[in-house]
Amino acid sequence: MYRTLLRKLSLLSLLSIICLVPGCKGPQRSGIVIGSKFFTEQVILSELLAQHIEARTGIPVERKTNLGGTLLVHKALLAGQIDLYIEYTGTALTAVLNEPPDRSSASTDQGPSNPVYQRVKQLYAQRFDLEVAEPLGFENTFAMVIRGEDAENLHVRTISDVVRYAPGWRVGVGYEFLERPDGFHGWADLYHLHFAQTPKVMDLGLIYRALVDRQVDLVAGNSTDGLIDALNLVALEDDRHYFPRYDAVPIIRKSTLDRFPQLGPTLGELGGKISQSDIRKMNYAVDVLHTDPATVVHEFRSAKGL
Repeated sequence: MYRTLLRKLSLLSLLSIICLVPGCKGPQRSGIVIGSKFFTEQVILSELLAQHIEARTGIPVERKTNLGGTLLVHKALLAGQIDLYIEYTGTALTAVLNEPPDRSSASTDQGPSNPVYQRVKQLYAQRFDLEVAEPLGFENTFAMVIRGEDAENLHVRTISDVVRYAPGWRVGVGYEFLERPDGFHGWADLYHLHFAQTPKVMDLGLIYRALVDRQVDLVAGNSTDGLIDALNLVALEDDRHYFPRYDAVPIIRKSTLDRFPQLGPTLGELGGKISQSDIRKMNYAVDVLHTDPATVVHEFRSAKGL
């Protein structure tokens, strides 16, 4: 009996080792897994996808939120650890595909006809076998944010206005913005900004509090953050159009679409349904009012008739 147990344990150990080898496939999931990056808006959007898919198709959905930054979540998608998440077209173009920013698209309309969207859709299919669904309806671009009192007292409204003050200002950024091809270095070069210190790398959840507490004087946030208005902050105009468009789009594995063909039309129902105002309100409800994301999404879907 003891030898039989040992043989069984040895077999289990061998199977565990084999399944660590790339290409080993476990039992196929009966549902799908939706992931997100590690900030509020991503958690809200993953919950929106999950609720909509569950309501429309009955497919079981597992949520894996706050997984990490762009490249980590992208790798999880390629590895099959998740089936679907929300990306932003400008981020996909620069951080994932390593293409130069297409700034000619900055002032064009969002939607399927946008050149950044078209380029991302084409290359994601060719390189990764991933499907890029229709944009949700809003853009979340980088926002260079300062205190409202500084904007008023110093008459700063655009990024170009920062040039005269930059030598005395401290900057706070998330780690991705410091390293990305569409991030800090290219931005500072285009605007001829020379700061006294290298940027402080901060958690995105703490960046606005650091600004309010005067630990820094300018931060790289997101244009849809609900805290910008709540904390009397000002997002500066990108008057030289440094940033490309960052339209929010669902990214899904084509193998998942093959298993669940109904997902394509279901995701299509969300195309163009979320405005800039909508997502700001939802971010505000979670970040400022501390409402549960699932409740916020449920109320939004009810109001939109989704």
